[in-house]
Amino acid sequence: MTAELALLGTTGAVIAGGVVESLVHRRTLKQIPIRIHVNGTRGKSSVARLIAAGLRAGGIRTCCKTTGTLPRMILPDGTEYPVFRPSRANVIEQIRIVRTAVELECQALVIECMALIPFLQWLCEDKLVRATHGVITNAREDHLDVMGPTERDVAKALAGMVPVGTKLYTAERDHLDVFQAAADDRGTETIPVTESDVATITPLDLAGFCYVEHAENVALALKVCQDLGVDRGVALRGMWESPPDPGAMLAYEMDFFHRQINFVNGFAANDPESTQRIWEMALERYPGVDRRIAIFNCRLDRPDRSDQLGRVVASWPPADKYLLIGTGTYIFARAATSAGMDPMKLVFAEDQPVDQVFEIIVELSERCSLVMGMANIAGIGLDLVRHFANRSIRRELK
Repeated sequence: MTAELALLGTTGAVIAGGVVESLVHRRTLKQIPIRIHVNGTRGKSSVARLIAAGLRAGGIRTCCKTTGTLPRMILPDGTEYPVFRPSRANVIEQIRIVRTAVELECQALVIECMALIPFLQWLCEDKLVRATHGVITNAREDHLDVMGPTERDVAKALAGMVPVGTKLYTAERDHLDVFQAAADDRGTETIPVTESDVATITPLDLAGFCYVEHAENVALALKVCQDLGVDRGVALRGMWESPPDPGAMLAYEMDFFHRQINFVNGFAANDPESTQRIWEMALERYPGVDRRIAIFNCRLDRPDRSDQLGRVVASWPPADKYLLIGTGTYIFARAATSAGMDPMKLVFAEDQPVDQVFEIIVELSERCSLVMGMANIAGIGLDLVRHFANRSIRRELK
């Protein structure tokens, strides 16, 4: 009986401690009047950065936390620091981010959703952020092993973070009805970014960015900023001045012993639709090259992504060679050859270090070559970007 009482006492103490911590966190959240929770398949890190930059330019003291290529905390003066993680990523770190924003006396916190599992998406919103403004960029085929099996299931999973009784902004069109249903259920106003909204983003607006930014992202971020009272021109200028995410799409051009190698960082695009679009943009930017090399950074822990891309890549405008790096490259190769790709075009560099991958790229290149990285930025993808960035001239891809 004594042991049972001790167990009951311990359990009660743990529950009471959790309740107290939850109440303290809610009081902390209330000290930040504007809380913007950003989610979506593609572009959420970029949109979070754009919104924060626009609000800062409008005189609103803002912190921003992104979990894109590298987790970053962006302070009210625009400086950035890596987010310290004693182990692997955990949604509970959002509590620490909120506390930091309060310590910095922020009026606004723009925070990227970390969760993939549908239940955790709602938990992050309802327990950790309680957004005054929810933002969902889009819903595309990615992380199907967790949120799938279909694109519509992805939309339903993302709808888990629709806040209660506030506003939801989204650039999604194909599955807007899913978000609308969730918003109606929670008494939240849905504010869609329409095609006409995107059309107001002119080539001159996009020319102000030193990297490739998508009109949908800019239109979505501007709508949030304008609804919070920041003038469009002021917000846009702030966005131009803000540094991009480390995974932003940039081109690096280098002359390597009389070989012109044009490397495009498309690693952060990892769903088939976005990846194909960026590949086509790169081909348009470098139409006269002698050799086109598509690099796919595979991950054994993301087999669905490798299989997805492998199944569709044969239908894209072709490359001359497909260099497979990372781990689990056989998954991509199997899917691609089954879809009709010539297996002689595949070059394997499984688990090779970045300097060896660079040597293979040089061997595959001709007098003038386009080289583009795709699929995953993590691991050797980011290493390869840095390798080219340290040895070449950075160019905006337009």
